[in-house]
Amino acid sequence: MKNTSILFCLMMVTFSGFSQLKPIQYKDDQQILNGFQILPKKANKDKPGILILPAWKGIDNHSKTSAKQLSDLGYYTFIADIYGEGNYPKDAKEAGQQAGLYKNNPVQYQKRIRLALEQLIKAGANPDKIVIIGYCFGGTGALEAARGKLPVKAVVSFHGGLGKDISRPTDNIDARVLVCHGADDPYVTKEEITTFQQEMRDAKTDWQMIYYSNAVHAFTDPEAGNDNSKGAAYNAKAASRSWKHFLIFLKEVL
Repeated sequence: MKNTSILFCLMMVTFSGFSQLKPIQYKDDQQILNGFQILPKKANKDKPGILILPAWKGIDNHSKTSAKQLSDLGYYTFIADIYGEGNYPKDAKEAGQQAGLYKNNPVQYQKRIRLALEQLIKAGANPDKIVIIGYCFGGTGALEAARGKLPVKAVVSFHGGLGKDISRPTDNIDARVLVCHGADDPYVTKEEITTFQQEMRDAKTDWQMIYYSNAVHAFTDPEAGNDNSKGAAYNAKAASRSWKHFLIFLKEVL
């Protein structure tokens, strides 16, 4: 308990610039998870909720900024902790290893998403009006939520991985799907895109995929730098356009 208390104190200092974010501790069996919730400033009788799935390094400034923006727009918001206490990556190598564990074990990934979804509902969000969004690794998670038939209206993937193991069956997907994709993303192959689009057709879902020119991986994250040659870089125009497309999508599905 002492170590947990110390961790929470450190997290509160780290998130002091986002004072409206409230740390929420929850569990997956014995694994402690540390997410964040933020309530809307203005009461909304419909109480729509947004679950945010962070990129591969875990809860970051980008996910926190998105949560704040969505709260300002009237949404109940929760940022999921996928990895859990004691498993947070220290660098890109560890992030790749941790993300790989969940990409290769979609049932466990879906379980962690479902647990975070329960926390969003517990905070006050209407369980019938929830959308899941994710960035990079979290974008993959958003699609996994749809594949796993989690009870949400829609999912949105920002520069996320699109593929799944070809041995997995393709079932009908009820949630609507929006994919915001960098046209020059080197980490998602043409074959993966083609296979994903066929999966969406076979799943008989309502889906759309929007490409953004001159955008590579992580194009919505201001901390990704601006060098496209590295494969991951921020693109202000693509970030702005994709956010606007996302908001239009939200109004439609909610």
